[in-house]
Amino acid sequence: MRGLIIAAVCCPTLAMAQSGNEVGVTVGLGLQTAPSYFGSDSNDLGPTGSFALDQLDFNGLSLGSGDGSGFGIGGSLRYIGARKASDHGELEGLGDIDAALELGGGLRYAAPGFRAFANLRYGIGGHQSLVGDLGADFIEQITPQWELRAGPRALWGSEDYAQTYFGVSAADSLTSDFAQYDAGSGLVSAGVAASLGYQVTPDWGIVGSLRYDELQGDAANSPIVQSKDQVTAGIVITRRVNFSF
Repeated sequence: MRGLIIAAVCCPTLAMAQSGNEVGVTVGLGLQTAPSYFGSDSNDLGPTGSFALDQLDFNGLSLGSGDGSGFGIGGSLRYIGARKASDHGELEGLGDIDAALELGGGLRYAAPGFRAFANLRYGIGGHQSLVGDLGADFIEQITPQWELRAGPRALWGSEDYAQTYFGVSAADSLTSDFAQYDAGSGLVSAGVAASLGYQVTPDWGIVGSLRYDELQGDAANSPIVQSKDQVTAGIVITRRVNFSF
């Protein structure tokens, strides 16, 4: 299964804290259905999670305070599960790809009813290459408890990234039914994401999400791709925790 966990550290504002040191985080745990691998025409169900640093007050410096408007910086993390040819008959003969962890960060912009981000990450494990994503959300606070977010998403991958997940090496072409295919860098996918959150209490919440991506360029034209349409959906229970020190 293609596992996916994304963590964002959002620090849109910088100010002077009044007193004391405090860290506020929101963690989530839930279930997600996602394509079995990039380009698959079937989905697998598995666990997912989320993590966000909401507030950091340390020695008079405050990150994430105020109304959350303006530019800032943040961290970004993505986990991609291993791809094993033995789990997918249509990939017979292709080499396996280990699980990968992508680490990086980027820019954030926040305004009333709007959020935008741009990230750059580097992979460890299954791929050692650069990937970038960007997106934006329009936010509708339906009630004090219900919040709707929706907006565009795009993913860019370097040549090594594209070749890892969408290419067919000369060696793999000899052991599989696929012809050799070289995938180059560029736009990998473009789509839209939406989420609906309900804040049960000030600390506990539930978030349902739905995302549609269409593979683009060399990724879409890869012979291993069974479907250019990729749909991911999930539900996560969130908990906000504050630490004072």
